[in-house]
Amino acid sequence: MMTTFQFSLIRVLKNPAIFFLLLLANQLFAQDISLDPVTVTSSLVEKRASQTGRNIAVIKGEYFQNLPVHSIDDLLRYVPGVEIQARGPMGSQSDIVLRGGTFQQVLIILDGLRLNDPNTGHFNAYIPISPSEIERIEVLKGASSAIYGSDAVGGVIHVISKTFAARLQSGNEGENADDIQKTSINGTLTAGEYGLKNANVGAFVQRDKLAVSGGFLSNNASGVQQRGIKGYFHNNTASVSLNYALSPSLNVAVRSAYDHRDFAAQNFYTALKSDTASEKVKTSWNQIKIGYKKEKTAITLDGGYKFVRDQYLFNPHSIANDSKSQLWQGLLTWQQTFTQSTNLITGLNYQNRNIASNDRGNHSLSQLAPFVSLVQNIGPNFTVTPSVRLDWRESIGSEVVPQINLSYKKDKWQVRGSAGKTIRDADFTERFNNYQKALVTGGNVGNPALKAEKSFSYEAGADWFLTSSNTNQLKISGTFFQRLQNDLIDYVATPYAQMPRKENLSPTGTFGLALNIAEVNTTGFELDFQSVNALSSNQKLIFNAGLTWLKSESSNLEPSFYVSSHAKFLGNFSAIYQISGFSISLNGLYKHRAERAASAIEANISKDYFLLNAKAEYAFLNRSLAVFVQADNAFDVQYSDLLGSKMPGRWVMGGLRFNFVK
Repeated sequence: MMTTFQFSLIRVLKNPAIFFLLLLANQLFAQDISLDPVTVTSSLVEKRASQTGRNIAVIKGEYFQNLPVHSIDDLLRYVPGVEIQARGPMGSQSDIVLRGGTFQQVLIILDGLRLNDPNTGHFNAYIPISPSEIERIEVLKGASSAIYGSDAVGGVIHVISKTFAARLQSGNEGENADDIQKTSINGTLTAGEYGLKNANVGAFVQRDKLAVSGGFLSNNASGVQQRGIKGYFHNNTASVSLNYALSPSLNVAVRSAYDHRDFAAQNFYTALKSDTASEKVKTSWNQIKIGYKKEKTAITLDGGYKFVRDQYLFNPHSIANDSKSQLWQGLLTWQQTFTQSTNLITGLNYQNRNIASNDRGNHSLSQLAPFVSLVQNIGPNFTVTPSVRLDWRESIGSEVVPQINLSYKKDKWQVRGSAGKTIRDADFTERFNNYQKALVTGGNVGNPALKAEKSFSYEAGADWFLTSSNTNQLKISGTFFQRLQNDLIDYVATPYAQMPRKENLSPTGTFGLALNIAEVNTTGFELDFQSVNALSSNQKLIFNAGLTWLKSESSNLEPSFYVSSHAKFLGNFSAIYQISGFSISLNGLYKHRAERAASAIEANISKDYFLLNAKAEYAFLNRSLAVFVQADNAFDVQYSDLLGSKMPGRWVMGGLRFNFVK
C-alpha cells in the first residue's frame, strides 16, 4: 500500500510548476548573503544557526519589496514549513501554524518582546511594524517554552527591526573608526482590480550613534463579491523607532506603532448563513529597550505595552462584541561570557494580561517567570544548550519547563537535536467567550476551569552545506519531529443540561463548550532547500523551498477542529530571477488536507490546492525606480484555508516602486 509520504511526493512531482521550481534548487540564487546566519531567537545569544541545534529559517526584510506579497502574513505564507490559514487577503486575518499545532501554539516576538494577543490567537498575525522597518524575520520551528514560556509550542516567529539591530557608533571608538552614514528611502504604490489601492513606504537613517526609521503600509479594496457581502478591507500599519548610543556601553531604543484593520469577516468564525460579519481591530504598541554591554557582560531591560480594541458585528441586526485587551510586560536579561566556549543567559519575565469586554467580561491575569540558559561549546564542533524556566501564573499555578539543544557541525555537515517540554495557557476567549451576554442561544462558550496544554517535543535533523563562495551556496535540511500533547483545548458539542454554567444560556440552544479534550500526537518530517548562486555577472536567481509531511493522531473520537485543519502535506516556495534591470518573482504553495463541507453556506474545504503568485518588474535609473505587474492566484484557483472563508480568485494589479540608498 502506498504511504502518505509516497502519495504526497507523487502529487508534487506530477505538478509541473512545483517540479520545475524544485529542480532549480541545484542552481540557485545570487546574492551576498549567508545560509548559516547569525541568529538570536533560540537562546537570546548571537550564534550561527548551525550552533543552535534548531531548524531556523531567516528571511531578509528586503524580500518584501522583491516578492509578490502585500503583508507580513503574506510573506510568511511562503517560508518553508510555515502554514498560513488565511481568512481574508492582504493582512485581513490569518492563523499561523507551525508543525501541525493550533493557531494559538505559535509565539510571535517583535525585537525580543512577545506580541500574542490576550483575547484570541486569531490576532497574532497583526504584527505592529511596517515592512520597511524589518531587518529580518527568524522562524524557529519547534518547542521553545524553556526560554519564552506559554505559546512557544509549534515554534517562534521573531521579527527584528533595522533600528533595534543597528550597530551604533558611540563616538569614542578612536581616530581610526569609520563614520556610519546610512540613508535608505523606499516605497511601492499599487493599484488593481476590485478597487485595490495599496501603499508601502518607509525610511531608515543612521548617523553614527543614532538610528531612526519609520514606515507606513496601507492595503485597501472594495473586494470580491461574497455570498452575503463584498470582501472589502482597509488595513493600515504605521510605525516609528529610534536607537541612540548614550555611551560606548549604554544605548536606548524605543518603538511606537499603530495598526488598524477594518474588513469583511463573513464566516470567519462560524458556518451560519446569517453570518455576514464585519470586524474592526485597532492595535497600539509601545516598546523600550535599554542595553548595557561592557567587556564580557551584557544586560538588557525591555518594557512593552500593547492595547487592542476588537469590534465584531455578526450581522446588521446584532449587537457588536466590543473587547479591549491589554498586555503589559517586562523582560530583564543578563548575559555573561565566561570564556569563548561558555555563555550564561539568565532572565526574569513579567506579564499582565487583562480584558474588558461586553461579551467576555472583565478579567486580569499576571505571570512571572525566571529562566536560565547555558550555551557551551565542547571542542570546535559540538554545542550543547540546556535551558529551564519556572513559569508562575496567577490562579493557575507553576510549571517547570526544561529543554536541551544539541549541535555537531564539521566541514559541510551538521547534525542536531532538541527535546523539551512546552505549555500553553488558554486565552480569554477560550475561558470566557459568551459569558457576559444577556442571552446566548447557541455557539461556543468559554470555560474558566481550563487547564494549560502540556506537551513533550523532540526532534532530530541534519544540514548539508555546499558552499563554494559567498555568492554560491546550497543548504539542504531534513528534520524529523514529534510532539506528544496532553489536555488539548478545543470546543465540544454539549447539550444545555450538561453545561456547567447556565445563567445566560437558552434551554433550547446548542452549544460548544471549551474543554481539555484529548491527547494528540503529531509526527512529521521537514525537507528544506536554500540556495544562492551567481549565474553570471548580471544574473541572480533566489530560491527557497520546503516540503512538510504531518500526521496527527488524537485519543478523542471526535476530531479536534483546529488540529484536523492543518495540512497533511505542505510544499511552499519563493523564487526571484533577475537579469540586468528585469526581474520575475514567484510565490507558490501546494497543500493536501482533510476535506470538509458546510452545505448551509455552500462552502467546502477541498482535498488539495496549488496556488501561484507572479510578479514581473523592470527597473531603471540604476534600479532606483521600477514598474511592475502582478497576478495573485495566477491560475484562478477556488479555495479556502478555513471552512466558509472563501479566498479571492485571480487578482491582477500593477504599480511603481522606488528605492534610494546612500
